[in-house]
Formats: sequence, C-alpha cells, structure tokens
Amino acid sequence: MEMKKRINLELRNQAPEEVTELVLDNCKSSNGEIEGLNDSFKELEFLSMANVQLTSLAKLPTLSKLRKLELSDNIISGGLEVLAERCPNLTYLNLSGNKIKDLGTVEALQNLKNLKSLDLFNCEITNLEDYRDSIFDLLQQITYLDGFDQEDNEAPDSEDDDDEGDEDDNDEDEDEAGPPGEYEEEDDEDDGGSDLGEGEEEEEVGLSYLMKEEIQDEDDDDDYVEEGGDEEEEDWCPPDLYAWLNGAVFGDVYLALEKLEF
Repeated sequence: MEMKKRINLELRNQAPEEVTELVLDNCKSSNGEIEGLNDSFKELEFLSMANVQLTSLAKLPTLSKLRKLELSDNIISGGLEVLAERCPNLTYLNLSGNKIKDLGTVEALQNLKNLKSLDLFNCEITNLEDYRDSIFDLLQQITYLDGFDQEDNEAPDSEDDDDEGDEDDNDEDEDEAGPPGEYEEEDDEDDGGSDLGEGEEEEEVGLSYLMKEEIQDEDDDDDYVEEGGDEEEEDWCPPDLYAWLNGAVFGDVYLALEKLEF
C-alpha cells in the first residue's frame, strides 16, 4: 500500500491535528521520500515509518511535538540535519538497519538537544573501532545507545516506565488512606473481643450444663431411695402384729379340730 493511502486509512475519520500517534510501517514510500504527511499533524508525538524504503528525510514536515521517531530498516544514508530543524523535541530516534556508515553522518544529531536514546544497530557504523565510545563522545546529550548506557545498563521499556508511574500513584493512595496496620489492629481487637465473648458464653453454658447434671443426679438418688423404701415397707411388718396374726391363725385351726372330734 502506498504511504498516502495508508495515512488516510490510519486517520480513521480523525482530523490530522487530532492524531498523536501514527504507524506507517511496511507501506511504500514515493521514490524513497515521505508522501502524504504534512504540517497539519501538529499534535503528533509518535511516528513510525519502519521498512518503507525511505532514502531521504527531505520531505519530513515540521512536527514540533514529536518525541519518538522510528525509521528502522530503511535505506537512509544521510540528511539527518533536517531532524533538528523540524523535530527539535525528539527524545528517541531509531535508525537501526539503515545505510549510515561514518561518524560524520551522525554528527548532525548534535543539535537534537533533547535526544536521550539513539539506535544504530545493524548499521555499518557499528563496525567502527571504539564505536560506542565515539558516539557517546560525539553526542553527549544521549543516555542510551542501542538500548544500553555507557555502563552497559539496559534502557527501561516505556511499559516499565508506565508501571513505575502506576506504583507511585498506588503509594500515594496508600499514604492518603493511612497506614494499613491501624485497620488491621482494630480488626484484630474486634476479633479478640468476639472470641472472648464466645469463650464466656461457652463457659456459662458449660457451668449450666454441669449444674443441671448435678441436680438430675440428686433427683435420681431421691427416686432410688423412695423406691427402695416402698419395697421395704411392703416386706416389713411390726413384730407384735406378726405374732398376733400367727396366733389368730393357729387359734382358728385348733377350734376347727375340736369340732371334728365331737
């Protein structure tokens, strides 16, 4: 797809002045030059034109708010001075996979005062002796070259930066809300109080149960004594009454025998 048509497609019914990011990777430039991009994209902050067969940046419009520019895998060999003129606020520039061969070509980037990260990976210039030291000496404003600083510390990803920002926001929210320990201690105290109350209730229930058991045992003992007493009352008889009964029985028998004899 031609670059001009691709730009119209990426707009998605937006006005050019409303667009902040524009990705035109793998489309086809017009004779190696930029086509369809103009000064009306004044709010553009991120522009990617990777692998579009660019040979020149001469037609790059003025993009004063542009901060990140991706130009990897093209055929650019020079003309970098236009970047400082038209994109003065660039902080990140990717020229990896182009035809940049010598330090003289890169020297034009000295006027990009805000440039912090530069990628020249897979360019012929990387084969120069002391390549990294030479670039850092030439472009003293940059912090990262090909993704690493002078001490070989890797550059942070933009996503990592966003995560750090989110963590900072979370820390601020926690500070405003107060130390979490206070609420935890209060909860622990409430739980302790409730546990204590439950323990007291259990103790009261246990005592009541034991008291009921003791009362029940006493009742059972009384019942046993009364039942036993009944049995003894049925079997027991006063001795005088017992003798009288015996005498009465024998007296009746004696009278009966006398009647039989007569």
